[in-house]
Amino acid sequence: QVQLVESGGGLVQAGGSLRLTCNASGRTFGTYAMGWFRQAPGKEREFVAAISRGGTTTSYADSVKGRFTISRDNAKNTVYLQMNSLKPQDTAVYFCAARATYATGYYNTAEEYHQWGQGTQVTVSS
Repeated sequence: QVQLVESGGGLVQAGGSLRLTCNASGRTFGTYAMGWFRQAPGKEREFVAAISRGGTTTSYADSVKGRFTISRDNAKNTVYLQMNSLKPQDTAVYFCAARATYATGYYNTAEEYHQWGQGTQVTVSS
């Protein structure tokens, strides 16, 4: 199993940018598909973006497509979420998630992930 630690959250004005980082422990990071999810107060956790274990395929929620970019560096055991053109409705706690897999694809639902980080707060002011 990997342990996940997110960082990079904070307060930003609408239209601004943030880059979230998720660092994973362990020596087998390249065997994990990764995802980012978020949860706003009073709402359910929702999918944001996912990336295959090799980083060759990605998936995005419609609400962030064209503004957010997920990427990974397997040599550094790290996955990133670059968030541009932020909107107040992007305000949430953002979670990194991992799923060990032999498959080459990605996963878009929370139930498909087995390990989670503690989350990092992103607040976008209007």
